[in-house]
Amino acid sequence: AVSMLDLLLSFATMLTLGRDKKYARPQVASTTLNTLAIQQGRHPILETISAATVVPNDTFHNDEQNVAMISGANMAGKSTVMRQVALCALMAQAGSFVPAERARVGVVDRIFTRVGASDNIARGQSTFMVEMAETASILSTATARSLAVLDEIGRGTSTYDGVAIAWAVAEYFADVLGCRTMFATHYHELSELARTREQVRNVNIAVSEVGGKVIFLRRLREGGASRSYGIQVAKLAGLPEDVLARAREVLANLELDSEDSVGRPRLARSRDGASEPTPGQLSLFSGREEVLRDEILDLDLNKLTPLEALNILAELKEKAERC
Repeated sequence: AVSMLDLLLSFATMLTLGRDKKYARPQVASTTLNTLAIQQGRHPILETISAATVVPNDTFHNDEQNVAMISGANMAGKSTVMRQVALCALMAQAGSFVPAERARVGVVDRIFTRVGASDNIARGQSTFMVEMAETASILSTATARSLAVLDEIGRGTSTYDGVAIAWAVAEYFADVLGCRTMFATHYHELSELARTREQVRNVNIAVSEVGGKVIFLRRLREGGASRSYGIQVAKLAGLPEDVLARAREVLANLELDSEDSVGRPRLARSRDGASEPTPGQLSLFSGREEVLRDEILDLDLNKLTPLEALNILAELKEKAERC
């Protein structure tokens, strides 16, 4: 009797909360396998703590597209969106109203989550080992009716290993399990999966960069993200400017090439701290190359016709080959 009173009181409280917070009455579809459509969904707990920071978002899964590959900047809100979808699904099946304008949820048999990082020292398990064990459990237990929420699979190992594992896991969800899946990642290579799998859909959390500062818009939109803005977030966290400057330098070198002209790692500095040129680094212009540089600097590009420019380029190429 006490349990029943507690249950009824909980639903009465939820009814009042739903009215005050403008929750919606969800449609629970028992026949449609992969339906999960939430219009203007919000995170119920964050909304209660700080409604001003909550941005509503639309999410959907269906039989044709059941895997949402979520990319975007650090702190942009990927984990928040995934958790609010899982909470909405749970609340709908519990018989509750949900924090959204509209929601249609296919029956979910289980909700699986692989979020956060933790180790198990007592059992000698590293953070990555725990992550892989939890992932293995999900892959062996989930069914086509499940909802899986996965955050940063493969981040605890080397980049190539991590990308390979994340790619294979995402493929398994799309090809074998077929369940509703939200897969957040900073491996931008995974956005290519949508080109080979119709079940995969790329979405990202929008950000705006103004004057070198990142503004988190918290808005879920179509397409994959091209950057993670990790250095900008590190700046917000208070890393020293010297560290940030060096990180930008290393990032630029990584994006261009990993080695200099004599095969040394571009990331390495000499013992005296100088980064350019490193010992053994060949000068771009020396000897006869200096003449080529002067000829290029003397050119007035605004007065050259296309044909003249082409002829000069051919002459410079011929001279460079003789140097």
